[in-house]
Order: sequence, then structure tokens, then C-alpha cells
Amino acid sequence: MTALRFIYDCDPGADDALAMLVALGRPDALDMIALTCVAGNVGLQPVVDNARRILELAGRQDIVVHAGAARPIMASRGRISIMHGSDGLAGSTLPPPTMPLADGHAAQAISRIARMEGRLHVCATGPLTNLALALLLDPELPDFIEAITLMGGAAFCPGNTTPLAEFNFAVDPHAAAIVFDSGIPITMLGLDVTRQAVVTEEMIREAEAIGTPVAREFAHLLIHYGSKDPCLHDPAAIAWMLAPDMFSTVQGHVSICTDSGPAAGQVVAAVSERHLAGREPNCTIVTGVDAEAFRRLCLDALR
Repeated sequence: MTALRFIYDCDPGADDALAMLVALGRPDALDMIALTCVAGNVGLQPVVDNARRILELAGRQDIVVHAGAARPIMASRGRISIMHGSDGLAGSTLPPPTMPLADGHAAQAISRIARMEGRLHVCATGPLTNLALALLLDPELPDFIEAITLMGGAAFCPGNTTPLAEFNFAVDPHAAAIVFDSGIPITMLGLDVTRQAVVTEEMIREAEAIGTPVAREFAHLLIHYGSKDPCLHDPAAIAWMLAPDMFSTVQGHVSICTDSGPAAGQVVAAVSERHLAGREPNCTIVTGVDAEAFRRLCLDALR
């Protein structure tokens, strides 16, 4: 089997770090060729530091890291999350990074790498600012991106940042709207499914028992992040790329509310013929997961 080559656009963040470790544990199936960073869970500097800390922990300094957007498209600054601790990694004891950042903005890197690859997969688990900027800078970019797998949104359930919106889309709703209007095939793993993918005490014990430095850091993140938010949001996106058969989905047309106020970032998902009103679906909306199989996939990747 040929490994899926992809760019990982993220905002580490504890659950992004967990997702990185799951992906890096499966080089047979996933080939992370670059990592692009966006401000989100914490500010841009700790995000780029955390991305490199995790890569160094995993011995993957060969993966280039690009810094990207430090703020949303239409706001002077974005929200940050209280769930990840002041450093973004729940008080991790990992040392500061030593590997350098790659030259060039993340949006430019996405465009350049996609054109070099010809047809590229993008996995995005933070605000979609970098990807939206890349689409604005390069109108032909959709011809070079085969698919986007993203964690974000809440199609059929309440939000977690406002009553209507999930964090990533609430941080930069305009970016989300640009991405969903791009015509690129999108798979969306939002709160509908990630609230089913939760940490358990048994999962923590098994991670600790593996005993490697990577597994110990994984367990630390499960304990300290999971005590505030037990949902493994971002690892679900990686799991979809590894084992889509463990998930259930529905096809729909997704649009994003860009109004100000609590509706900013709200997903409007049309799935019935009546609500589609002649529009073609633009998104695979993931709605369910075999939670035990998902946890097993994450632990197996650590081994």
C-alpha cells in the first residue's frame, strides 16, 4: 500500500499533538510531507514551537514546518482555548525546539507543495485561515488539491464555543466559508462525531504501559487535556484517513455563517432533498464512529 502524502495544517494544541503522534506512528499509511501552523488553540509562536517539539519527540525533524496566519482574516485577533494550558500542551515538560522553521508563509507553502505534488491531500485541524489564504492567493489551487479532511464544525448538534459554533470555525468563519466554497472535496469531522471519540481510563493506562517517550507524552496529554475536554477531536481526522470504514457519514451541502455574534462560524448543513433545493452536496459529513475501534487505532499507532 502506498502511503497517503498530505500536508497537516494545525494549531497545536494538545489534541493536535495527539493527532500528530497517531499520524507519525503509521508511516506505512500516512506520509506527512509538511506541517503548516496557524494561530488557534494558542498564539502562533507557541503553536510553531509545539509542532516542532512533537516532531523532535518523534524523531521526525525531516518534516518541514511553516509558520502561517497569526490572526483570522477579518479580525484583529482570534480566540484562544483555555483547554490546552498556557503552553498549549497541558504543561508538557518537552524541551524547547531546536529544529528551524522553514522559509515562507504557510499559505504559500500549501500552494507550492500542492503544485509540486500534482494532487495533494490536506488535513486541517485548526482554524482554516492558512488554507483560505492559499485559495485566495492561488485561484487555480483547487485543481491541485485532491481532498481536504478537516476537524471543525457542528452540523447537527450544539457548538462548543458558542451555542451554534465549534471552536475552529468560530475563530475564523470567513476562512471556513472560503474553503467550503472552493469546490474541493471535503470530509468534515465535527462535534457530531468527535463527542463520541472520548478518552477512557483504560486508554490512559494502556498508553502508559507502552512505556516509550512518545507514549508517555501521549498519556500526559490524555490525562491533562482530557480532564478538561475528554473528546479526541483532532485524532479523529487522522483516524478517518487511516480507517474510514469505522465511521458513518452523510452527504450534504455545508455553508458557513459569517454574521457577527454567536452565529459566526455556524454550520448550515443541508442533507435532505428539500433542503438541498437543487444544490449538489459539497461535503462528506461524518456523524458516527466505532469508539472502541478508534481508541484501538490510536494505541496501535503508538506501538
